[in-house]
Amino acid sequence: MSRSPLRLTLLFLGKTKQDYLAAGIEDFRQRLGRYVEVAIVLVKEKRFSAKYPTENMIREEGELLLAQVPERGGVVALDPSGRQISSTELAGLVSEWEGQGRGQMTFVIGGALGLSGAVLARADLVLSLSRLTFTHEMARFILLEQLYRAFTIKAGTGYHK
Repeated sequence: MSRSPLRLTLLFLGKTKQDYLAAGIEDFRQRLGRYVEVAIVLVKEKRFSAKYPTENMIREEGELLLAQVPERGGVVALDPSGRQISSTELAGLVSEWEGQGRGQMTFVIGGALGLSGAVLARADLVLSLSRLTFTHEMARFILLEQLYRAFTIKAGTGYHK
């Protein structure tokens, strides 16, 4: 098995506070690392007072995230308004990105308030993991598992079954 020339960066706002999710995220990051170079970048959250307007919090968090997005490469934002795809379709997207010679893809998951309009506008693709609502920490775990699944589909392993 050779590793993909594609590099993945997963950009998360704040640390994963739930130990069981942090362990699962690390497990799938390591598994995924067999197929592709993957980095998780944690952007430090700002502390806001309860009186601070929500719109301003979302905007400022978006600015923090965008400051970490590389100028080159593709960006995928995860948002409930995004396109829903199957695991097989995600594997197809990964193959497309590799075929296009994309060296870098950055996946962005915001905090509890979601992503700003500026982050969504910067994205080449906005994806939704489900019509169900997940915490942003669960979304991290699900994203990593689905990326791992996509690479195992491409490799033809039995994991997807």
